[in-house]
Amino acid sequence: MTRPDGLHLLTSIADIAAPDWDALLDATTAAAAPCLRHAYLASLEEAACVGGHSGWTPAHATLWRDGKAIAAMPLYLKHHSYGEYVFDWAWAEAYARHGLAYYPKWLSAVPFTPIPGPRLLGSSAAARSALLAAVLAHVGASGHSSFHLLFPADEELALLRSEGMMIREGVQFHWHNRPPGARSLSVSPPASQEAPSHWADFDAFLASLSSEKRKKIRQERRRAAAHGLELHWLDGHTAQPKDWDFLWRCYASTYALHRSTPYLTRPLFHLLAERMPTALRLLIATRRGEPVAAALFLCDEKALYGRYWGALEDLPFLHFELCYYQAIQYCIDRGLERFEGGAQGEHKLARGLSPVRTASAHWIADPRFRRAIDDYLARERIGIGGYVDELNERSPFRMPIGG
Repeated sequence: MTRPDGLHLLTSIADIAAPDWDALLDATTAAAAPCLRHAYLASLEEAACVGGHSGWTPAHATLWRDGKAIAAMPLYLKHHSYGEYVFDWAWAEAYARHGLAYYPKWLSAVPFTPIPGPRLLGSSAAARSALLAAVLAHVGASGHSSFHLLFPADEELALLRSEGMMIREGVQFHWHNRPPGARSLSVSPPASQEAPSHWADFDAFLASLSSEKRKKIRQERRRAAAHGLELHWLDGHTAQPKDWDFLWRCYASTYALHRSTPYLTRPLFHLLAERMPTALRLLIATRRGEPVAAALFLCDEKALYGRYWGALEDLPFLHFELCYYQAIQYCIDRGLERFEGGAQGEHKLARGLSPVRTASAHWIADPRFRRAIDDYLARERIGIGGYVDELNERSPFRMPIGG
């Protein structure tokens, strides 16, 4: 479907053809996480995870020229701050105390997904810049409180700053398949005497840790193995419908334990398995053939992304085994560059994951709140810097990982 030149907000991702959206993504980066694909965003909508009464109203921004989409951005009108992993509840409370409405707000993000990556998709840098300018003009004229862009790619930060957006920093924990002294995985070592570019096996990874951390991990893995479970890696091709139903049971049980409502619906997992089977990894733990626990990951050619997990029994250390140690083992066995463990979780540090800075960008309409939030973010960035330094001082590795 062609449209007149200019900015168009789409009430469904289905209003732009999947090849057109994915072509803009591929033109932006050669290493896009699967969650940025049209199939992923469309599945969220069709499974009623977003839209309807979810508080996520799709309004995907597209920029058209000569009958062709030249740039796009996942965009939603949000009526709450759930499912974002960047917390602005205090900002909303400040608005409420002054008798002002913080919601609805504009949000560019992948729903329920803290995986960093490009949010401005386009056929060229000029197209992406024009899209951002057009979106900011639109949100400014909308009368709503704010616009937020979460977990952008590092390459987008300069453009976001140049358009007057305030940058907020955060921290995630990622595992890198890079031994001490190794070159980046994108560089082939020219000589045999150089350190290997990735870990040879899990024991080699353990050997790089301090004796205390190494002993703790081995103890946790023994405790997990004592449950006598069999572990099975599946993907969208090999997993059966019953496996996806079981995953949803596990996922929902995790939310129930926290007295919360799950964001995702059962049909979503079936849709994703049907539409993007090579991007899914499902790890199921069974006892005598009966499933007990499961963990879901996204995967591409370079990385494994931890997403959801759950268990029908309370089995000590099983979470660490399924969500961290098996994921690390999977990356080592397949030569993947990294494992992204998701948002939060300082406990991941002791298990070989390292702190990585993330970012979000924010535009606030009210100049009074904009000044106050800008000042807060400046002080928060100093705190984040100190926090990362402290985490690096507590690194479990005996020597720094290679750069």
